[in-house]
Amino acid sequence: MLRVFAGAIALLTFLSNAVHADAPKVLATIKPLHALATSVMEGAGKPSLLLRATASAHTYALKPSDVQAIQKADLIFWIGPDYESFMAKSMRTLPKNARVVQMSKISGVTLLATREGGVWEEEDHSHGAHDDSEDDMHLWLDPINAKAILAAMSAALGQADAPNATRYAANAKAAAAEIDALDAELMTKLAPLKDKSFIVFHDAYQYYEKRYGLSAVGSITVTPDRTPGPRRLSELRKKITEQGALCVFSEPQFTSGLVGTVLSGTKARGGVLDPLGAAAPDGHGGYAGLMRDIANSLSSCLLAAS
Repeated sequence: MLRVFAGAIALLTFLSNAVHADAPKVLATIKPLHALATSVMEGAGKPSLLLRATASAHTYALKPSDVQAIQKADLIFWIGPDYESFMAKSMRTLPKNARVVQMSKISGVTLLATREGGVWEEEDHSHGAHDDSEDDMHLWLDPINAKAILAAMSAALGQADAPNATRYAANAKAAAAEIDALDAELMTKLAPLKDKSFIVFHDAYQYYEKRYGLSAVGSITVTPDRTPGPRRLSELRKKITEQGALCVFSEPQFTSGLVGTVLSGTKARGGVLDPLGAAAPDGHGGYAGLMRDIANSLSSCLLAAS
C-alpha cells in the first residue's frame, strides 16, 4: 500500500514538473507586467522579469545578460517601443518562433495623449489603442487596462501552450475579479483626495488620476532624462501657490534635488510616488501592491498637508 501511495506521489510530481517544463519561456519587461503575467501563469510556469523596479525604462540600457534573456524567450510581454525604447535593436533580431505582445496595441486598452509641458490644462485626449506616437505609455495604472492586459496574456499563452489554455483563462478571470475588488477599494480610499492638488516628478500617473478623479496639476520633468530649466521650476512654484498644491512627489527610480528646489519657498510637502512598484511584492499580488502603495502615498501626504 505504501509503495502504491509513493508511486502515485512520484507520478503527480512528474506530471507537475512536466507541465512546468512545457510552459513557454515568458519574459515581461517591467514589474507591473511581470506581476500580471505571474497571476495568469500560476500553476503552469513562471515568467522572468527584465527590469527590476528600481530601474526606469526611460533611462535603462541593456546588459549582455538582458540581451540573452530576450533572445531565449518564447513569449515577450512589453508596453511598446515608445516606452521600452532600449529594446528596439534586440526586438529586430528575435528568433522567428518568438511571439511578442505589445500592450499599447491590444484590444480593450484605452490610451491617453501625452500632456504637454510641466504645467497642464484640463483636456480629454483619450482614445482606443491605435496611434500611439504621442500617447502616454504608463497605461497599466488604469485597472481597466490591466484587465485587458490579463486577457491578452491569457490568449497569447493559450496559443503558445494549448495544454494549459484552460488554466490560463481561469487564472486571468480570477485575477480580473481581484482587480475589480481592488478598484472598488481604491475608489473609496481616494475619494477624499479629489479636490487636493499636487505635483509629480514626471508625468507617469495620468491613468491613475483619471480613473480616481485626482488633481495633479503638473510635473517637474517632461521626461526624466531631461533636466527642467529655471523657467519651468518657476512656473511650478507659481502653480503651487495659485492652485494650492499640497504635495510635490519624487520617485525612487531617480535621485534628484529638483523636488527640494520646487518646494523651496512654498508651503507644500514632499512625498514619494512609484509607478513601477519597487516596494510591492514580486509576482502575484504585485499589481495590487503597486496600486495600493500609490494610494497610500497620496493619502499620507495630501491629508497631512490639508
